[in-house]
Amino acid sequence: MCEPECPNNAISMGDSIYEIDPDLCTECKGHYDKPTCQSVCPITNCIITDPKNVETEEELLEKYVIIQGLA
Repeated sequence: MCEPECPNNAISMGDSIYEIDPDLCTECKGHYDKPTCQSVCPITNCIITDPKNVETEEELLEKYVIIQGLA
């Protein structure tokens, strides 16, 4: 359910599970109040933050601007 809901096309099917591309994921900053993938996922606590790739809100918004071609 999450793949078509991602506004940045950051979610795709991997070998056996869906994967989130950290270069495209903005945690929906700039689009929604909270990550849409978490809102629509029928499995509780399935989507977790990668502790090796923690970004500030400012970094996520900057990435949003770049992805959207607003910079």
